[in-house]
Amino acid sequence: MNDFDINDFIKGIGHADHEAMRLAAERQAALAKPPKSLGKLEDISIRIAGITGKVLNDIDNCRVIVFAADNGVVAEGVAVTPQSVTLQQSINMTKHKTGMSALAKYFGNSVYVVDVGINSSVEHPLIINRKQRMGSGNIRRGPAMTPAEARYAISAGIEAVETAAHDGVQLIGIGEMGIGNTTTSAAVLSAITGADANTVTGRGSGLTDSAFELKKRVITEAIKLNKPNPSDIIDVISKVGGFDIAAMTGAFLGCARYRIPAVVDGFISIVAALCAVKLCPAVKDYLLLSHASQEVGYRVAAEELGLSPFLLLDMRLGEGSGCPLAFEIIKGACAVMSDMYTFDEASIDDEYLDAIRSK
Repeated sequence: MNDFDINDFIKGIGHADHEAMRLAAERQAALAKPPKSLGKLEDISIRIAGITGKVLNDIDNCRVIVFAADNGVVAEGVAVTPQSVTLQQSINMTKHKTGMSALAKYFGNSVYVVDVGINSSVEHPLIINRKQRMGSGNIRRGPAMTPAEARYAISAGIEAVETAAHDGVQLIGIGEMGIGNTTTSAAVLSAITGADANTVTGRGSGLTDSAFELKKRVITEAIKLNKPNPSDIIDVISKVGGFDIAAMTGAFLGCARYRIPAVVDGFISIVAALCAVKLCPAVKDYLLLSHASQEVGYRVAAEELGLSPFLLLDMRLGEGSGCPLAFEIIKGACAVMSDMYTFDEASIDDEYLDAIRSK
């Protein structure tokens, strides 16, 4: 995708199908149950109808796409985990031996790993190579990457979704693997929203009090040095983001373009989703939030998006680990829509609900 033009690509993204959503809402109202008694499951099934354009959806092909990259900012001491873990866990994902991939295997989901900047030579048949260089720059000392590199990484994310579409995937989760990426995600979120580092920065995989204070200073100094323009998402990503965030942003754009529901994982994933929505507001129609990450910045991003997650499990692993769990909820919501009887089909007179429906 060397000739990729992000603006041209975005022009092909439309909003959800509101007529399909109206018909789905009508069917939900006709199902043999008290009105709104299935809560968010009803909302999910209606949103899925808007994405696919079909009221009845049978989902059985789900995939977690993981973008792996290293971040130069780890040189500042903002992460307790050694950078070598990015490579090793990327490999372990292909063996279904990480938290996310073990869940994906159990539920029958495929896992697709893309190297967009691992700081090591990677020769592995199940890891897709879309690397431009060995990790991003140290944002405390300069920009993470060039705007051209950011655009290429975004195109790599789109390409991964295009492959999934060709493979018949019906539901995609967007995950990541990259030591130091809670720092870059917090920097991107701070730059976009104007929230200070204290509001958007968490401890990541675990930091001492002094290291945590350092992390917040690094983010503040990175923004001051690089001066990202909040109205230009490519500028923000290229200056204080990472290759993983850029590729994930592209994946969310791709899901919207190919009309595939996109499941958002935790903190890094939701920051990338927010970037995609800032680039193209219609992308919001295609986003489904899996779980509420314990990272404090997650709440800031979710409020900015105006969306809420399905699950409250105190998770903060990343990788896309919330996605296989969310897939099952979404599949269940669609099963109810497709397989429940309506009142007429169940031979039930529903006049007793008229008073409730009129409220």
